[in-house]
Amino acid sequence: MKVQFYTCDVFTDVRFGGNPLAVLPDATGLSSVQMQQIAREFNFSESTFVLPSHGGYTRNVRIFTPTQEIPFAGHPNIGTAFVLSSIGEIGNIAEGLNIVFEEKAGPVPISIRQVGADIWCELKAPEPLTLGQSIELDLIAAALSLVSEDIVTSTHEPIVASVGLPFIIVELDSRLALERARSYLPAIEEIQGLGVMPDILLYVRSEDDFDIRARVFAPLDGVPEDPATGSANCALAALLSHYKTESTGDFSWRIAQGVEMKRPSVLEARSVKRPYSGIDVWISGTCKMVSEGLIEI
Repeated sequence: MKVQFYTCDVFTDVRFGGNPLAVLPDATGLSSVQMQQIAREFNFSESTFVLPSHGGYTRNVRIFTPTQEIPFAGHPNIGTAFVLSSIGEIGNIAEGLNIVFEEKAGPVPISIRQVGADIWCELKAPEPLTLGQSIELDLIAAALSLVSEDIVTSTHEPIVASVGLPFIIVELDSRLALERARSYLPAIEEIQGLGVMPDILLYVRSEDDFDIRARVFAPLDGVPEDPATGSANCALAALLSHYKTESTGDFSWRIAQGVEMKRPSVLEARSVKRPYSGIDVWISGTCKMVSEGLIEI
């Protein structure tokens, strides 16, 4: 049995930048075990497997890291929408297209449109913001090979936040601290022992071409560092919106990630905050096709 695959770079307009993704546009007939084996073989932060929808949506999409299936992620949705639109699987995007992927976290709406030579995709996070436990300052500093003085707590403590996939979100006081950070497994495993999946987004507020510069470490998911993480930055945008003093407003952030890995990525996040209706969050970007081929199963 041979199965078609494509790879693309997500959240970039330059090939070999951004976050690589493998997409199997027709995974019919593959078992969960085979999907996990294929994701481990590619060894990207995620790979996606596209199936017919069971609930009347555009497609059912399953997302695997090298170690496990996950309910939602950002760059796999953006990249999968890009690949399916590029190969003509989901209709004509000349005047824009709105699709919905069925996933374990729930329906994920995605808007697609042509912008010059690029295909632009924007997803809406599938869940409202939920906040989990705070992580003790010295412990999260150790997990990042930093000291507690590098961490800013004026807006929020290091805290678990999710809009479909949970991350520990940590604000740092300088770009130098962001660049110095390294994951330290003994402390990360100690956090896991508290019942928290220690996937960590660390960020600093920026005053250059970007509003935020971020990094993401997820070593226990088989991803030592991720070049672009839509789900984490969606959670960050929701968290920052939550703590804004305004009770209503439209907010946006231009986010750089992957710079320290030499895979620079650009993510555009936005949110809408309304009284009594909560916070809606979107993340968007462009992609570049890289390769295609067949996998022997």
